[in-house]
Amino acid sequence: MQYEEILSSGIRIVSTKAEHAEQLGALQKEVFPTLADDELMRPEHYIKHLELFPEGQFVALDGDKVIGMTSTMCYDYDLEHPHHHTFMEIISGGWMTKHDPNGNWLYGLDMGTDVHYRGQGIARALYRARQLCAQSLGLKGQLTAGMMSGYGELKEIVTANQYLELVRLKKIFDPTVSMQMKVGFEVRGILPEYLNDPVCANYCALLVLDAHKTV
Repeated sequence: MQYEEILSSGIRIVSTKAEHAEQLGALQKEVFPTLADDELMRPEHYIKHLELFPEGQFVALDGDKVIGMTSTMCYDYDLEHPHHHTFMEIISGGWMTKHDPNGNWLYGLDMGTDVHYRGQGIARALYRARQLCAQSLGLKGQLTAGMMSGYGELKEIVTANQYLELVRLKKIFDPTVSMQMKVGFEVRGILPEYLNDPVCANYCALLVLDAHKTV
């Protein structure tokens, strides 16, 4: 089934197609400029995602231009006994072969919006597409690792756990995690050395959004 939502701005949130792959690869480099090169998704990766799990991939379009994107997979995860994992492990080097059709969570792999289109509700609309996907598949909800994007500048001042608690209490604004919490995600843990990016000092927050919530 093809997904579509048209925002008041005219931006369309739709199911990803193979024709979007090249633009998606370029957008990755813009959205994550400091992420290690081997952790960036490439056009061929997006093609593989469509082969494995087409219903979980979404883009935001301005006309034919891809200005936002998100990739997901199904994954079996026990929040009562959480295990540490890294971004490269979870995405299988980009190929997403850990996608489990019988998994209990919709795992968000990436989320990004063109810098010139931010502040227009595009990311929230992409999260909404993901939430509707999770609900339609009968999953527990969304599970993701949110980059603690402001921690890199403060790592010499506070610990990662202290930083995340300050974000949770809204005493610090984190460009990624604070936005995810505003959407409805709840912090369930911390993932050190999750990826290789100095802006977050390699730290991410483990976040969940229960399926019963509306985005």
